[in-house]
Amino acid sequence: MPGEFLAALVGERDGLLRLIEKAFPQSRVVVRGDEVRIGGDERSAALVQQVFEELLVLVGEGQRLDADRVRRVVDLVKARVPHPAGVFTDGVPVGRGKLVRPKSLNQKDYLDSIRANTVVFAIGPAGTGKTYLAMAMAVEALTTGAVSRIILTRPAVEAGERLGFLPGDVAAKVDPYLRPLYDALYDMLGPDETQRLVERGTIEIAPLAYMRGRTLNDAFVVLDEAQNTSPEQMKMFLTRLGFNSKMVVTGDITQVDLPDGRGSGLRQVRHVLRGIDGMGFIELTSDDVVRHRIVASIIEAYRRFEERGKGE
Repeated sequence: MPGEFLAALVGERDGLLRLIEKAFPQSRVVVRGDEVRIGGDERSAALVQQVFEELLVLVGEGQRLDADRVRRVVDLVKARVPHPAGVFTDGVPVGRGKLVRPKSLNQKDYLDSIRANTVVFAIGPAGTGKTYLAMAMAVEALTTGAVSRIILTRPAVEAGERLGFLPGDVAAKVDPYLRPLYDALYDMLGPDETQRLVERGTIEIAPLAYMRGRTLNDAFVVLDEAQNTSPEQMKMFLTRLGFNSKMVVTGDITQVDLPDGRGSGLRQVRHVLRGIDGMGFIELTSDDVVRHRIVASIIEAYRRFEERGKGE
């Protein structure tokens, strides 16, 4: 094995190697020169070998290994997922030579669902890449000419009656609620290119209320924070779909901010539209969180706490 490949596999001060050994305590891994020798329990050793083979694929494609990536490959190998490296070698080109890659099996399924369907719903907690991956697919569709514009929208629920007290015109008033969409675009396209496309109308970022009465043709449309839509708003939005368009709807049904106990359109739509051809539903979990690892633990702890509360 080439020395640079081996160095990438074991990590600085053998840190990545220690992670693999900890995940498979019944195996022994010994690195001698440019060789990796695996011993111990036969079944466990076979899994360790597969982990190394999958990691070699990633290194061969120029991907940098870190603790999170190694842990995810280990988890997929343990779960008997065929060809785990294939999950991480998928990529969405978003310009400037940058690729946005999935970081979990569910995220890979999410990208595949967007490619295969006209309307996709992605439901899951914060930090699972729901919005970012949808934005990446929108940027790819625009840059390849699959669509002529991107339309990004969110319900400005928190504004409500207080909207009039905020300074500036309507655009300035709703800007705080749309800022996460701008942030994703800035990361992919850069601020200058994003601003140019927004000024030309190629990218439109607007509150959900601005969608009423329109037909959205030749567009990639993303509805973010959809848990804060009412059933009526969700129906209104989905029926805006025009020819040669895609829609991606993202949200977290555990974080509904609608006033007066109003029902969430995202919760309802899962029951109303399942089974319709051309629609995909993806459920993301705390296992798909791509922020700091403690975020996944926080989400899982709150989930258990809320379930205990319901039981009591």
